[in-house]
Amino acid sequence: MGTSQTFEDTRPFTPRRWLHGGHVQTLASFLIQRRFRVPAPEERLIEVAPGVQVLCHCHWQADRTHALTIVIVHGLEGSSESQYMLGVTEKALAAGMNVIRYNQRNCGGTDALAPVLYHSGLSSDVAAVAREFIARDGISRLALVGFSMGGNLVLKLAGEWGAQAPPQFRAVAACCPAIDLATSSDTLHEFSNRLYEKYFLWALHRRMIQKARLFPGHFDVERLRGIRSLREFDDKVTAYYCGFTGVADYYDRASAAHVVDKIAAPALILHAANDPFIRITAETRRKISSNPHITFVETEDGGHCAFVGSPARLPTGAGNGSDGRYDDGYWAEREIVNFLRQF
Repeated sequence: MGTSQTFEDTRPFTPRRWLHGGHVQTLASFLIQRRFRVPAPEERLIEVAPGVQVLCHCHWQADRTHALTIVIVHGLEGSSESQYMLGVTEKALAAGMNVIRYNQRNCGGTDALAPVLYHSGLSSDVAAVAREFIARDGISRLALVGFSMGGNLVLKLAGEWGAQAPPQFRAVAACCPAIDLATSSDTLHEFSNRLYEKYFLWALHRRMIQKARLFPGHFDVERLRGIRSLREFDDKVTAYYCGFTGVADYYDRASAAHVVDKIAAPALILHAANDPFIRITAETRRKISSNPHITFVETEDGGHCAFVGSPARLPTGAGNGSDGRYDDGYWAEREIVNFLRQF
């Protein structure tokens, strides 16, 4: 289809009753426990770099070759078991798609697979996973989906591929992507967001200690001393161990903002104006708006990767819920799958 067209089927987002506001939405999506009807996956380890493997959970349609295959990438300290990953999987499977739930390096219980850390610039890992499924499984159509940090990764890869993407690549969708890393990291350190930052730092601190135990001599846990912000962690740990000269170099080179204007496939970006800590700069917004391949949808409410609306019954055959007759209220997951139906 013509990539200059916009995705016109997006429905307005209406928050669930009593769940208004960025913080309320964000916390609700984390605290509300959901049930999913997702079949047992095929587990596959894929080497994305010499000696570095990632774990993918694969769900196949009967005819995997001809169904659209979507690779879903989670956010910081998430995994293939994150609720939004399972929510998209349930909806996409019902829509006839293959689904690959991709764990970034170390995530999903894979710390022991390699003496390396993961970071926001590893779009090459996603590319390696995509190439594996194209070559090994003969998939004919591929789409990328990412949330938060994962949204940055899939947009970065789409921009790096540009017009030279594999012929199987059809589309990319990102929910609340962290495409301006420096700005979002600084916003995360604001007083109103300290709860989120403390959670991320706790999780990253725990992972660093685990990596040091698994690979003695590779990591110095003393570097964790005195860290009080994500920016400090990324400076003293992420940048140091991942080949960057410092946090400024890391945020600059890893941000998809630099290549979003080069995306040459249909792209959907969902963002909430009241996302507590993800910010998209004016310059990046200009790049997005000037790229005819991108549909950018910004809602007033929705928080960070939340968009918790009210469940509703749908007319038979509407196809937006997991069984085609029920909408569970998770707006972003539904809109992403509806967008991908075109391809």
